[in-house]
Amino acid sequence: MNKKDELILVTGGAGFIGSHLVERLVSLGYPVRVLDVLSRGTLDYIRPLIDSGRVEYIDGDIRYKDAVDRAMKDVTYVFHEAATNINRSMAYPEESFDVNFRGSHVVFKSALDHHVKKLMFASSASVYGQPKMLPMSEDAELNPITPYCVSKLSSEYLLKFMAKSGLKYIIFRYFNVYGPRQHTDAYYTSVILLFFRKLFAGESPVISGTGKQCMDFVNVKDVVRANIIGMESDVENVIMNIGTGKSTSIEDLANKLIFMTGKDVKPVFKPGVELVTERRADTQRAKELLGFEAEVDIDAGLQELHHLLYQGAG
Repeated sequence: MNKKDELILVTGGAGFIGSHLVERLVSLGYPVRVLDVLSRGTLDYIRPLIDSGRVEYIDGDIRYKDAVDRAMKDVTYVFHEAATNINRSMAYPEESFDVNFRGSHVVFKSALDHHVKKLMFASSASVYGQPKMLPMSEDAELNPITPYCVSKLSSEYLLKFMAKSGLKYIIFRYFNVYGPRQHTDAYYTSVILLFFRKLFAGESPVISGTGKQCMDFVNVKDVVRANIIGMESDVENVIMNIGTGKSTSIEDLANKLIFMTGKDVKPVFKPGVELVTERRADTQRAKELLGFEAEVDIDAGLQELHHLLYQGAG
């Protein structure tokens, strides 16, 4: 089948990861449809593609069957990126379950009913909770500790259940994704933008907790690439981590950005909650099944983000 005949739906396609995914799909020649209610998305990210006719935009909520069914018509592949985030889930747990789980059910059922070829689901490394072993493999014990984590894990089980009826899927457990367009309301990854903002203002970056928390920071370009490789592959009905296999402490991150910006400051520490102390992905499954390995080094990724933010384009 020609790429031009394979319509792709991206839920949350005006959001952080979704908009980068939409841009890449269009650059590869795929027609793309976006379903987004713009609760966290920004239409300006994809407006040029909409105006050019290469992307169709539908203003709709994943919780409403009519909107989802309209968006799903004639679709070959689905990338389900729409969700609320961790911070908001702790303040509004009912909303998190409603959007992330019930909304996912609506998307999954519609994909099944419309006979899509495969659905790629954005899950999260947060389903592991505090790891007992490192690196964190897909077969590790799961211990979700926020409503967001619970809703993501529940959606994973729902996909496995619906696979019995014929729905094909890949579940990607994203580690700490960072890059342009990211919101500042996500745990750990948002510290990159928050630190940059402090430093651009000539202020010290503020670290919540000890700063010894170590995260596996993966660039949004690599996350997008993994998704598209997965879509174009014959791989189906599997779960895989998307990370770098390397971890960076929050304190080291702050010092990297201080050096990068050339500011004469030091990090400031304040008491804070530490959800987990370390995340580091076991990336072997993605490498074996998809031939995928993260390519963007943390230093190179931060340099690019620094340039974009400094130029006001981030």
